Amino acid sequence: MTLEDDLTTAAATGNTAAVEQLLRSGAEVNGVNQFGRTALQVMMMGSLPVAQLLLKYGADPNVKDRSTGATPLHDAARTGFTDTVRLLVHFHADPNARDNKNCRPIDVAGGNIEVINFLDTV
Repeated sequence: MTLEDDLTTAAATGNTAAVEQLLRSGAEVNGVNQFGRTALQVMMMGSLPVAQLLLKYGADPNVKDRSTGATPLHDAARTGFTDTVRLLVHFHADPNARDNKNCRPIDVAGGNIEVINFLDTV
């Protein structure tokens, strides 16, 4: 197992302390795990502290999933985490990024009015 595998596991479980310790130990913030995904792609979308830490360390907010073309902003919009959506946009996530089905994050936000209203203004 690599540091990047450990980093993605910590991010996916929302373990901010472990994420920080792994980044300080040399884990590459944009490195991929054994499944080809970065920590930002697999992080628990509702864990704002993990997202803030990864982005502070230079995580690419526009990284696309190899199979779906979705970005972390698509995932945060789809799951309705407005604070994570705002944070990703603040760190230059592209609100007009298109996935493999030609959908933007606003298109996959479902009925989440707060996410839709925010994305409609950027």
